[in-house]
Amino acid sequence: MPKHKLLQIGDITPRMANRLADNFDIIEYFRSVDKKKLIAEHVKEIECILTDGHWGVPDNLMERLPNLKIVSSYGVGYDAIDANFAVSKNITVTHTPDVLNDEVADTAIMLWLAIYRNLIQADQWVRTGNWEKEGAFPLSKTVQKQKVGILGLGRIGETIAKRVKAFDAEVHYHSRSKKNNNYQFHASPKELAKNVDVLFIITPGGNETKHLVDASVLEALGTSGTLINISRGSVVDEKALIKALQTGTIGAAGLDVFDAEPVVPNELKNMPNVILTPHVGSATNETRQAMGDLTCDNLLSFFKTGQVLTPVPECLKLNVQR
Repeated sequence: MPKHKLLQIGDITPRMANRLADNFDIIEYFRSVDKKKLIAEHVKEIECILTDGHWGVPDNLMERLPNLKIVSSYGVGYDAIDANFAVSKNITVTHTPDVLNDEVADTAIMLWLAIYRNLIQADQWVRTGNWEKEGAFPLSKTVQKQKVGILGLGRIGETIAKRVKAFDAEVHYHSRSKKNNNYQFHASPKELAKNVDVLFIITPGGNETKHLVDASVLEALGTSGTLINISRGSVVDEKALIKALQTGTIGAAGLDVFDAEPVVPNELKNMPNVILTPHVGSATNETRQAMGDLTCDNLLSFFKTGQVLTPVPECLKLNVQR
């Protein structure tokens, strides 16, 4: 039985390559020096694309592949893939939700704890000999009984909410719609920020949420407020954030995502009240393996049954119709 031609954008793990080897001929787009020539050689053969949330699908590539049927993305975010265009061309787009909820939520809590308890500074206090020379490390701030805001109460947001309840937190949130829960809903990001001590950002990226957290939201968060972003860098106006941190408009920030990754503004790097991590929200061996498995499972299921396991919301109807 002939293998399906798969265009690989970005890197994949050896485990993923092994799982796909029996059913797919892999064309490595990211390694090609002449990508236009590569596409021209295989333009009518390519039936599927494997990519990730960072690389997505380059502009106009879906339009140039007449027999493309599915784009399987490694990651939950898919703002770098034009899902609406895919639907118009009867192309299914999948992602890897749920398998990374716990890990990303844990990263959010880790950043919060590290900021409130001055973990990085405490580590340096010991390493530089200040404990011996200066004595006890300065007191820090408790995470207990804080007012916690969650901007985007989806799967990961719900998981964060469960985590913070262990600290006797009062949970507030803003989402596109009010949920059936006991948390306090606010009609706008600004209203949410005004009523909390720490604001977790966990919304999808893309044009609809670009700079959702702007200068007015940061001002509402206040001088003692802390911002944690584990969603997409584009959701926060990075220039406004830098200014807010420099002027004391907000107190601190924990950032796992940035506007132009992997480039991070020097202003953020030089601030002691900011903790930076290199987009590692889901980056554990176990979770990345589960993400890779689901990425492969979506491809294998599509060509075996015509259905996928985790289509993006825009493609739910396509999955039912097939």
